[in-house]
Amino acid sequence: MTFGLWDALHVAVVGSVVGFMLADPPGSVLACVLVVACLGWYLVFRLVQFATPLFVAVLALLHLTAVWLDHTAAFALFAWAAMLFAALPLRPAIAVVAVLDLVPVPLAYLRDGTLTRVHGLIPLTVLGLAFAIVSGTYIDRLADQNEERAAMIAELSASRAEVARLSHEAGVLTERARLAAEIHDTLAQGFTSIIALAQAATDPAQTARRLEQVVGTARDNLAEARALVAALSPADLHTAGLVAAVRRQLSRLAAETGIRTACHLPSPAGALIDLPTARQVVLLRSLQEALTNVRKHAGATTVDVWLTTTGTSVVLTVTDDGAGFTAPSSGSAVAFSVPGAPAAGYGLAGMRARVEDAGGTCTIESRPGAGTTITVELA
Repeated sequence: MTFGLWDALHVAVVGSVVGFMLADPPGSVLACVLVVACLGWYLVFRLVQFATPLFVAVLALLHLTAVWLDHTAAFALFAWAAMLFAALPLRPAIAVVAVLDLVPVPLAYLRDGTLTRVHGLIPLTVLGLAFAIVSGTYIDRLADQNEERAAMIAELSASRAEVARLSHEAGVLTERARLAAEIHDTLAQGFTSIIALAQAATDPAQTARRLEQVVGTARDNLAEARALVAALSPADLHTAGLVAAVRRQLSRLAAETGIRTACHLPSPAGALIDLPTARQVVLLRSLQEALTNVRKHAGATTVDVWLTTTGTSVVLTVTDDGAGFTAPSSGSAVAFSVPGAPAAGYGLAGMRARVEDAGGTCTIESRPGAGTTITVELA
């Protein structure tokens, strides 16, 4: 139980009434005790929180007995009214306060047998009743506002918790999608290469070279896995930079497939050094996806890669002379025209999504029998 401003008001009113009663001979000590007992009864009610009707009945009995003994005790109703309005709904509280305010008038007549006291109590009764109604209405509205605030705070807390939960779920989904794209663009493609190289090792004269390529691809895959787990940039970028990584990808494709490759870089090549790492990652992943599709589906004999820079952007272009396919619309699956290829592919759609998430554009130009050109532009 806390001691607030209303409790301080009750104590001040009761103290003043008791002081007036004792200063006005012949003041009734018993009436003073009963008034103080009313205050104690209220504090007990606050502490124990028992039935409200019992509190009201005992308070009314103590108050009216004190008024019977000393009419000055009627002034204590300024304190009891606030207590009753805090304990009861508005209309019942007004009714109880009206009774406690009006009953002292006939009590004064019954006790004294004269209207002298009655005439003196009437102004006090009217003033007390008006004050009780005004203050009681204010207290009731204040209580309603406090309940509304409490409900709003609870609703706001629930909303914040829901927003936090949804944000966490969205973050988890985004991270899962990012990891899925990373795994697809690195580990899955590396394992595909290893399988293709192992299956191609049928000629005894070529077995040693194929095994060396398998070991090299496996080591690259292991480096990518470690970089992915450590949440670092791609291993090629981390060790050599974008230009060297692009050359390495093309050299690997040429060595493993026999496809002729050409790499066209900006002059000077150092123009790409200051490109943010996040942008370099997007460009390298896009190149890896494009070359994987060349390896798996295109049946191409040549692949050309251009890295060009403008004043505000860098452009990656990958062109092959392969079988081509039906170019996808944004966000759709890819329909390949290569015999034996799957009916739809995830990689190009995922590449486009990755580029768009980075604020860039991805253009895919292809048609069956006419090769493919993929252009990625990042600001």
